[in-house]
Amino acid sequence: MNRPNETAASVSHLRFSSAKIRALMSQEPSHHDTGDFTWAPSAAQLEEANVARLAALLECKTYEALHRVSIEEPDRFWRGVATDLGIPLSHDWSAVRDESRGVEWTTWFVGAHLNIADACVHRWARERPDDEAAVWVPEKGDRRSLSWAELSREVKRTAEALRALGVEEGDAVGIFLPMAPEAAIASHACAHIGAVQVPIFSGFAGPAVSSRLADAHAKVVITADASYRRGRLVAMKAALDEALPGAPTVEHVVVWRRAGVNCPMTSGRDVWWDEIVADEPGALEATQVESEAPYLIAYTSGTTGRPKGALHVQGGFLLSIVRETAYQADLRAGDRVLFATDMGWIMGPWTVVGAMGCGAMVVFIEGAPDRPPDRVWTIVEHERVTMLGVSPTLVRALIPHGDPEADLSSLRSVVTTGEPWNRGPYDWLDEHVCGSGRIPIVNCSGGTEVGACFLSVTVLRPTKPCSVGFPALGEDMDVFDDEGRPVRGEVGELVCKHAWPGMTRGLWGDPERYVETYWSRFPGVWTHGDWASVDEDGYWFLHGRSDDTLNIAGKRIGPAELESAAVSHPAVAEAAAIGMPHEVKGEVAWLYCVLAPGAEATEDDVAGAVAQELGKAFAPDRVLFVSALPKTRSAKIVRRAVRARALGHDPGDLSTLENPEALEEIARAT
Repeated sequence: MNRPNETAASVSHLRFSSAKIRALMSQEPSHHDTGDFTWAPSAAQLEEANVARLAALLECKTYEALHRVSIEEPDRFWRGVATDLGIPLSHDWSAVRDESRGVEWTTWFVGAHLNIADACVHRWARERPDDEAAVWVPEKGDRRSLSWAELSREVKRTAEALRALGVEEGDAVGIFLPMAPEAAIASHACAHIGAVQVPIFSGFAGPAVSSRLADAHAKVVITADASYRRGRLVAMKAALDEALPGAPTVEHVVVWRRAGVNCPMTSGRDVWWDEIVADEPGALEATQVESEAPYLIAYTSGTTGRPKGALHVQGGFLLSIVRETAYQADLRAGDRVLFATDMGWIMGPWTVVGAMGCGAMVVFIEGAPDRPPDRVWTIVEHERVTMLGVSPTLVRALIPHGDPEADLSSLRSVVTTGEPWNRGPYDWLDEHVCGSGRIPIVNCSGGTEVGACFLSVTVLRPTKPCSVGFPALGEDMDVFDDEGRPVRGEVGELVCKHAWPGMTRGLWGDPERYVETYWSRFPGVWTHGDWASVDEDGYWFLHGRSDDTLNIAGKRIGPAELESAAVSHPAVAEAAAIGMPHEVKGEVAWLYCVLAPGAEATEDDVAGAVAQELGKAFAPDRVLFVSALPKTRSAKIVRRAVRARALGHDPGDLSTLENPEALEEIARAT
């Protein structure tokens, strides 16, 4: 294999004729009815799609054929990806993977050397130094932008400053920052010197910050004096100070003067970011690390009090993420990306690595995406965003505020993830944001531990409403019944039957928990904890978490179906379904509902809507009305906490909740 950075210039810009692309992708199942679809690729969209170019490069005539190559010929596939996208490797791999320790501990790209910061920042500083790389739209303050050359210099200066503070290759560095270009600078500075970054949600209180820093044995933490969310000042340095007594390995704190407020600075430990980089030349070359060098510890809540730290590595994370952003989301150099996220959710690193790895500019927005309610739409117009990333929950929250009035014509795609869709909000997004089929909704699903997506819409196929499309390239997915047998046309466990490059290399400090959580249900097979199904056309759908599943009168149903039925009532804006024990029926459904502003409904109204859509057997036993549901900063409803509070039990780890007070209302309503 030629080094990708030597060959990509000629390959990555190849364009095939629309006739050839249409011929390559013409093999549609004969029973497809286009009336079932919300979007279908045009000839121009097919001609320009990155994944069509990759398919042609690998001589595949359909997405299905390309997917087969990605599973059955992984070396050929991943070499094609690296070459097509020009991933800079300082040393090629000698073997695509090593399974000698078992599938659970597979390593990838054996012998390869690379650096994520070089691939995502410095490469573009060499090729397109003056183009915009990052834009900041804060809640309070002026817009700011950085070119690729400026971003590269700041990454190198920060890396040099971290080295001066004693950070070595393999050391852990906490990143506790609002979503701003500084988050990307800190992230890539860690990668630049081979340090392991530990991104932490910007809204966490001290105890949640402390547990993560202590678990990761962080040596340095990078934070801000304060940030803004919903118009309120969030004292981040104060929260960190509260956390540090429980994190004894932290030797230094680097503070960004974001808000310009006074905050205590401990002599000998705390330093101002601008001061420590002032004399750094920005000349340090990126450390070329082995593919399996630790890169990121991403924490996600567990069902117990201890969060799970998913360990990711430089080579596997980079290639998995850029494969997704380039070939599933169709990102290209020069695109402009806005994802309503935080570095503490996997979609933050997804954006910083995936978008920038493709040469796309990233718009960073501090604070809440729905304050004011038209904020996201206005930013899309002003920044000419080409790819918008949102969660279904955020869309549901925006609908009551009215249709967007901004010019959204710059968008080429909308990427969605986080939770299963229901039809009403999905159709609203398609009609009012995507122009009724003008551009695709690239719905995808993966997870913190996955390091990318398992399932995703592809721009080579029409999209079905609410579907997550097909298995993503490189992912050997299936749906199993309780006995581990593949099923179609019915709901079962979502599984992955083989290792993939982006998968976590274990839960930090707890290998037994890792194997027990993901590999024990069906030995040698990853069980993800989601319910899924595949329809007669081969389209995949998610049905909620399998550990949230209800068993009503012997019938299993995911909470998403109940919630979708509830929000079909015009008065219901949001709903959370949980299963509650019943001495006669075994388990019954309870629904906690948030009404739309000014709307009214009774328990019978909502229960009737559910029964009408799902049948009387699935009518909820109780419907309770609350003003808000407990959600994470990434807008996921935490159903396990709702159920625990309804039962009067300890809800476990609540550190990811943005509004823990909602649980008190749950308790009162119950």
